[in-house]
Parts: sequence; structure tokens; C-alpha cells
Amino acid sequence: MVDTLKKPEFDELRPGIKVPAKETILTPRFYTTDFDAMAKMDISVNEDELQAILEEFRADYNRHHFVRDEEFNQSWEHIDGEKRRLFIEFLERSCTAEFSGFLLYKELGRRIKDKNPVLAECFNLMSRDEARHAGFLNKAMSDFNMSLDLGFLTQSRKYTFFEPKFIFYATYLSEKIGYWRYITIYRHLEAHPEDRIYPIFRFFENWCQDENRHGDFFDAVMKAQPQMLNDWKAKLWARFFLLSVFVTMFLNDIQRADFYACLGLNARDYDIDVIRKTNETAGRVFPVILDVDNPEFFQRLDLCTENNAKLAKIANSKAPKLVQFFQKLPLYVSNVWQLVRLYLMKPIDMAQFQGVVR
Repeated sequence: MVDTLKKPEFDELRPGIKVPAKETILTPRFYTTDFDAMAKMDISVNEDELQAILEEFRADYNRHHFVRDEEFNQSWEHIDGEKRRLFIEFLERSCTAEFSGFLLYKELGRRIKDKNPVLAECFNLMSRDEARHAGFLNKAMSDFNMSLDLGFLTQSRKYTFFEPKFIFYATYLSEKIGYWRYITIYRHLEAHPEDRIYPIFRFFENWCQDENRHGDFFDAVMKAQPQMLNDWKAKLWARFFLLSVFVTMFLNDIQRADFYACLGLNARDYDIDVIRKTNETAGRVFPVILDVDNPEFFQRLDLCTENNAKLAKIANSKAPKLVQFFQKLPLYVSNVWQLVRLYLMKPIDMAQFQGVVR
């Protein structure tokens, strides 16, 4: 049995149930879309590939994977203080992201099943995978005497509307960057087992294959809708979503560098590696990718992280709100400027560039 642990200092809905983290521009989003448009989507151009992916989903390779073993049944009191807070925060963010995918995919499967059965079944089976991931993460939180009320989360979160093509851009990148995040941590801890502070990381190798298959599904759907990929607007949107996903991950992870240090990882080096690999992977479907090897790319992200640290310091000061506003304003302007410059950097056109690993 797990020993009784000291509870971290989190606000609770009721004993042991954590108040969900405050929504910010950097927290995981919950999405909705135009279900009628999704139902009418013609996938005949690439239906063979989608059928092959559906067969992989049906095979359910991980149906016996997410089973807690004896290693979980111990006290985790040695993960204490700030390390405990950061670890619970990591589990919560991961659980929230997986659960948001479950809700979106489940609703898509339900709403389009009569008009687009192939896509509907794929979404239903992906929602199965995401539910397992979210449940496994939430159970892990309970090892630290804390968990999320996923029903409350469903009702309390704001939902962002994206039209289908933007759902595909966003979820494709979310799944692929999830793959690279999980596998990079797994390979590091495989080489350095002394840094594996909790058994959930042993599950990441198979787990990330779910993410990879989901990403392949969205890749195939976008290829079935070539108009999403072959015009000037697609190039602009690809740059926007790549930059949004990379900036969000980078800023979040640098703020939580101490968590990655617990695993023996340097957060900045880890993010650079994941961003480069995700960018290369995106070149298999997106018409352009970002030039992340340009030294300016990460230099500007570093400036944003420095600005964010200063913003946090101002927010925690005792200065009047009006004074804080004027102190923060140039930092906000600087962040916006860095992001604009990053967006305007010349991208890599995949029609002309053949050096990306495929």
C-alpha cells in the first residue's frame, strides 16, 4: 500500500481533488470544431492509407500496456518540496492535454459516424487511447494524494473553436511533438536509470507510439485534402502553427527547468532537440517548415524567456497594479516583437529542400 503523504500546497475542490490550473495562453487548450464540415469531408484521395491506419488502431497494440505494477506501490515521500510541486504540475498538464484530446476525438466520432464512418471510427479509437493516457496520469497524481476531477474539468474549461483544417494542423503537431517529447525522455532515462524518479517513465516507449500513430492519421487526412497544403495560405498557416507549438513548449519548459533537472535533463537542450525533430517530421506533410537551425531562432526564444522571468518578478512584487502595468508593458512589446521576427524569418520550402529526414 502507498504510504500517507504530506499534501502539497494546492487549492482543492474537495479533499484530494486539485483545483485545475488557471487557464493562460500557455496552458493546454480544449477545442471544438465545425462537425458538419468534418462529416462532409471527402477522403477518397487517400482512403487506402486511412484504412491502413484504421486497421492499426483496431489492433490496439497498447491494450495491455497501461497496467500499474508493484513499483507504484510504495511511498513517494522522497519526492518532496518544490520537486513534488513541479512533478504534480507536470502530471496535471500532461493529463489535461490528453483529456482534451479525448473529449475532442470522442465528440468527433459521435457527431460524424453516420456520414463519415471511416473517420468516425478512427476518432473513436484515438479517444480510447487518450482516455487511457489521461486515466493513467490522473492515477499517478493520486500517488501524491492529489488528482483531477475530469468531469469538473469538462464543464469548467473554455472551448476554443477551430475550423477543421486548423484542428488538423494543431492536433497533428500536438501528437508529433508529444511523440518526440515522450521518446526523448524515455531514451535518456533508459541510458541513465538513476534519474528515473518515478515508474511512469518506463511506459513512455509504447505510449509515444500511440502519439505517433495519431499524428500519422492527421498526416493522412491532410493529404486527403490537398487544398489544405498546396497554396500560399497553407504556407502561412503552417508557419503559424509550428511557431505557436514550439514557442508554447519552450516557454513552459524553461519555466519548469527544475523539473527536467530532476530527470537529469537540461530543459533548453531537451526542447531544442524536440523542436528540431518535430520540425523535420512536419516536413513530411507541411509545405514549409521553420529554419530552427538559424541561430537567431533560439536567441529570440531566449529573450522571450528572460522577459517572462522579469514579468513574473514584477507580478510577485508589492508594487501597485498600475505601476506593474507600466513595468510590464515594454516586456510584452518585446515578446510580441520577438515572435513577429520569428514568424517573418525565411522558412524552408519543402518543395525545394530535400535534406529533411523522411
